Amino acid sequence: MSQESSKRLRAREMGIILGTMSTGPGNAITDVAGVRVGHATIVRGTGPLVQGVGPVRTGVTAILPHEGDLFATRVPAAAEVFNGFGKTIGLVQIAELGELETPILFTNTLNVGRVADALVGYMLERHPTGSVNPVVCECNDSYLNDIGGRHVGEKEVREALSVAAGTPVAEGNVGAGTGMVAYGFAGGIGTASRRLMQERGGYTLGVLVLANFGKRKDLTIAGIPVGRELEQRSPGVSGPERGSIIVVLATDAPLDARQLHRLARRVPLGLARTGTLGGHGSGDLALAFSTANPIPHEASPLLRTIQLLNEQSATLDDLFAAVVEATEEAVINALCAAHPMTGRDGHQVIALPLEETKAILQRHDIGR
Repeated sequence: MSQESSKRLRAREMGIILGTMSTGPGNAITDVAGVRVGHATIVRGTGPLVQGVGPVRTGVTAILPHEGDLFATRVPAAAEVFNGFGKTIGLVQIAELGELETPILFTNTLNVGRVADALVGYMLERHPTGSVNPVVCECNDSYLNDIGGRHVGEKEVREALSVAAGTPVAEGNVGAGTGMVAYGFAGGIGTASRRLMQERGGYTLGVLVLANFGKRKDLTIAGIPVGRELEQRSPGVSGPERGSIIVVLATDAPLDARQLHRLARRVPLGLARTGTLGGHGSGDLALAFSTANPIPHEASPLLRTIQLLNEQSATLDDLFAAVVEATEEAVINALCAAHPMTGRDGHQVIALPLEETKAILQRHDIGR
């Protein structure tokens, strides 16, 4: 299976249309106004693993719900853990209070503590307080990276936060996605969005994933078992499915924490469309937040008036559909965007072969 030129394409640039709903202008989580994404990437060294030295193939990714002081003006949030083989920090308070008070950071498994510490320092500089709930999620990049070296620290966290911007969002093996592997190919960061019709509110829902899961033979694109054919030409790693995926949902629809939790529970339906079985060793979870109805930190006034989506309207079903479609497309975008990567001990991960994938889909009348 030959590797192609450095030019990588998103799914829609290959003519692969997933779902029936309209996308936002950038087809990214940053189509939700105010949401920003930033990355810091570390690629250093080659050859045999020397713990604490390298090779290093890792990073950190930051998702910011708005441009203001997030501790002072929080957002409604929820989390859903559908396979708890993970080491995330911050979900307990989200489940209890239904709000998010820091940016969401992605990194690798053994860097969670260092990244959380850096995030706490960053938040205290902006809003001194006696307590703050850092939210840090992880996937394991040890196949390519010196994970025990814990190379992501304060410098990288602050870089990711400082460069966070709107569309375009860098995808593939960048930031926290640098050393990730999805469906036996280079994986990492992927994003997509959906926009509801005006008569359903015109709301936007965006998704960002850190994809590090799945077996090559199971990869499914637009309902076609692409992975089976690709597996015949270049077998992937054998054994049980291991790895993880973190999914963040953002929307401007006026939803409370309970409603956001209902959205987060639909994420596995989108992942299933890509072929995953949710393997035993996979840590899979989703976080959802709304930029509508911000929550003030101050204790006054006593009452707060908000507007919430009427669940008897058809809009909620549209949001459920948006979650499924955008989650599916975000995973495929991560695969399409990622480049081949060689890491520790010469471990190599090839990129999804775009031309071969496109040819397979065209034989099934998918794509152009």
